[in-house]
Amino acid sequence: MRRYLALDVGDRRIGVAVGDEGGGIARPLRTLRRRGVDADVKAIGELARREEATALLIGLPLTLRGEEGPQAARVRRFAEACRRLGLPVDLHDERFTTSQAVIDGARDDDAGAARVLLEDYLRGRQRSG
Repeated sequence: MRRYLALDVGDRRIGVAVGDEGGGIARPLRTLRRRGVDADVKAIGELARREEATALLIGLPLTLRGEEGPQAARVRRFAEACRRLGLPVDLHDERFTTSQAVIDGARDDDAGAARVLLEDYLRGRQRSG
């Protein structure tokens, strides 16, 4: 059973959540301040080890029309950098995750968005078998 570390990657912060396939429930962990790709990947690797994550899920910021823009290209480059951690990396549409986290009353919008992202992804995997 995979245990995911989910990332909501922004230009200044990365929201982080964790959860596994079994329960379909995720919990927000924290928000990391961006310090540069190498430092960010190192911090994510440390969190992944601490949380015993076996895969990364990274939110892909699509436009409202479902297209990829410049921010999606930046996130794809970041996802490639994360591959050096040796964990499988999946990308998933993150549209509306922050607004849903706010509606849900998240104390930390970025980590809450990562939680919403992961729960949406896990629900989709459960439906597809």
